[in-house]
Amino acid sequence: MSTSKLESKPEPGEKPKSQPKLQSGDNRRGAIAGLIIAILILGVGWWLARDLTAASKMQDCLMSGRSNCNVIEPAR
Repeated sequence: MSTSKLESKPEPGEKPKSQPKLQSGDNRRGAIAGLIIAILILGVGWWLARDLTAASKMQDCLMSGRSNCNVIEPAR
């Protein structure tokens, strides 16, 4: 019984409860900012992983006793 009272008109003297209007631009800005931050974090992680992999390969080469561990890039 009380649920029908909540769904119907408010009692006299009460203001009707209305949902606040959300601005779609604010929602999009937050989503875009989150997406940009996520892309930046992924980019930094990818760069860091490549850099650490290269350093690990260099250390493996040096620890094996080799003296010529420089990466030779092919001519283009």
